[in-house]
Amino acid sequence: MFTLYIKDNFAAAHHIEDYHGKCEELHGHNFTVEVLFSGEKLGRGGMLVDFKLLKGLLKNVLEGLDHKYINEIPFFRERASSSEYIAMYIFYELKKLIENLNVALYEVRVWESEKAYAAFRE
Repeated sequence: MFTLYIKDNFAAAHHIEDYHGKCEELHGHNFTVEVLFSGEKLGRGGMLVDFKLLKGLLKNVLEGLDHKYINEIPFFRERASSSEYIAMYIFYELKKLIENLNVALYEVRVWESEKAYAAFRE
């Protein structure tokens, strides 16, 4: 089994309802996103998938979050805008984009600070 890892970031604002603390107020983060892909069969050039392609797909997903108020994005109107749900959102958006590639999406990690991240995997 091979694993590929890519990383990018975005800035956004949100608030967490029913939190009863500072995060219930509107605030922002410079989020860092890490994505792990896995696969068994290498293709041409000895690669699962070209990193350039995966980075571009992640960038496309993150453009929908960058400099946005996350709570106003339809996915988050039905659930909290927590780092856990942001990781889930990115996972499923990326999963749609890699359907025809020789790679599986393993995990998405969303760092909201240098010291804390939430991850999602199926």
